[in-house]
Amino acid sequence: MIPILILAAGASSRMQGRDKLLEQVDGMPLIRQRAQAALCASPCVYITLPSLDHPRAAALQGLTVTLIPVPDAPSGMAASLRRGVEALPNCNHFMVLLADLPVITAQDLTLMIQSITLEYRIWRGTSASGTPGHPIIFDAGLRPLFAALTGDRGAQPILARHTIKLVALPGDHATRDLDTPEDWANWRVETGR
Repeated sequence: MIPILILAAGASSRMQGRDKLLEQVDGMPLIRQRAQAALCASPCVYITLPSLDHPRAAALQGLTVTLIPVPDAPSGMAASLRRGVEALPNCNHFMVLLADLPVITAQDLTLMIQSITLEYRIWRGTSASGTPGHPIIFDAGLRPLFAALTGDRGAQPILARHTIKLVALPGDHATRDLDTPEDWANWRVETGR
């Protein structure tokens, strides 16, 4: 079993007052859709949130996920990674998934999990053309390194120190994120969703 950690404690600061993770995708908030996809790939899903009374928590009601409050989320993505990785159960590997990737599927997450081999300690999803993206799977032996992360560079200091196995996912599944109202509008025109 590989725990999946979904990072969802960000502020949606470029959405002009809207919350991108509460935008509707396939008839439900994006964050709920992401959690459901993760649950199809692993029964062990953890989700970081700004707080446990945040509207995103309400969007996840009824799902068997573990919510992790990140009160220091405004300090950057590293806060989510530190608190999220610390909360994970004992495991051999864990996956980190950004919550704002609307086209990642359960099949993509399963493909990532099936790509794990002994030769590597990090596996990273890419677009079909090879552009690095998400999700990323880490060998659990790297967990102590997450405690030292700071700022908004995510896990870049860890990624920079290790050889990474790249795993191509279909199309732009690994790289298509929606950060602004314009991103959302364009994506909805393109996909009809």
